Amino acid sequence: MNNRTTTLYVRFLLPPRYEAVLPQLIALLGEFTPQVEALPPDAALVDVRGARRYFRRGAVELAALIRVRALALYGVECAIGAGPGPMLARMAARGAAPGVTRAVPEGADGVAEFLAGRPVGELPGIGRATARTLCEYGLDTLEKVGAAPLSTLQRLVGARAGRELSEKARGVDRTRVVPNAAARSVAVERPFPRDELDPSRHRRALLSGAEELGVRMRGEAQVCRTLTLTVRYADRTGYSTITRSRTLPEPTAHSAALTAAAYRMYETLGLQRARVRAVSLRAEGIGPAERATHQLTFDPVDEKARRIEEVADRAREKFGPGAIVPGTLAA
Repeated sequence: MNNRTTTLYVRFLLPPRYEAVLPQLIALLGEFTPQVEALPPDAALVDVRGARRYFRRGAVELAALIRVRALALYGVECAIGAGPGPMLARMAARGAAPGVTRAVPEGADGVAEFLAGRPVGELPGIGRATARTLCEYGLDTLEKVGAAPLSTLQRLVGARAGRELSEKARGVDRTRVVPNAAARSVAVERPFPRDELDPSRHRRALLSGAEELGVRMRGEAQVCRTLTLTVRYADRTGYSTITRSRTLPEPTAHSAALTAAAYRMYETLGLQRARVRAVSLRAEGIGPAERATHQLTFDPVDEKARRIEEVADRAREKFGPGAIVPGTLAA
């Protein structure tokens, strides 16, 4: 296993309504290396193996250059994690404060020291249900999971998942940075005037965002394949976020379908008295509506909703975007 620091996880601390600058920030990373994987709405993975040799600088030094350029050119601060691979770089970035690069120590001993004592839930790809199952059997830290017999893990989570879990808990990461461009997407954000605890206000913000996404896409004759929800929490730094994505049953710009998907993702977060600072929705996998297919349901309620939506769009086009809004938002 190569334990040299070769990967950066760069999280751009974007102020509200700054998501449109992400493609420019991805292009900035491309000035250092073509091995850049965009992770909307606010992050990217960067493989700096070639850049280390070309610039004759270590990964942490390259991270400092990236931060300075992002701040100077776009006014955007970064929190960066550095590690031997994408998994460890992500984990390092989780504890990185704004303006700081947090690096996993190089060498097998350094990786083991970094992972020791960490809760199993910090491992990327481990969901709440899997973490709960492991904790019920006393495997609550990565150190314990890494030392557990492979057969035990496979009985608990399955053959393939158990093998991957055993490797990741010991710092073995087989994932790679997959170069791509910033995804074609449309995003809206709804910041709250103060830290908001009321779930009903969270849902109203999601309804408003989904309505705006639908109107914007229908106005450009587009549909999306994926919807991503990002919730920004109030904490010491003000930049803690959690993101969920859902692939839609069919490409759509139908506001009701977007709203339903946003509500389902919100419910899976299980927010309990969470102080939410902002929510945002991003429609991804954008494509022309004329190439999309719609499964006929013979549901009169669905067909009626779509006809009403068409009429409402014509009214908004004539009288302005606020001419017709859902009753919940009007109240």
